Amino acid sequence: MNLQINGDQVTLSTDLNTIQDVIDHYQIKNQVVIVEHNDQILEKDTHCQTEIKDGDKLELIQFVGGG
Repeated sequence: MNLQINGDQVTLSTDLNTIQDVIDHYQIKNQVVIVEHNDQILEKDTHCQTEIKDGDKLELIQFVGGG
């Protein structure tokens, strides 16, 4: 499956079906992850139900603390 993630074209396994599958694939453990799917910001509780398909555009945004 071909996706655009954070501006990069990537090819991922067709075993990935939902936004949550992509988050798990990239091992994102941050509690706060903002997901934009095809120019729509998603609520966190919809990540498991929102299906992805070939050609979708995702932005995965994490907040990182520092000092």
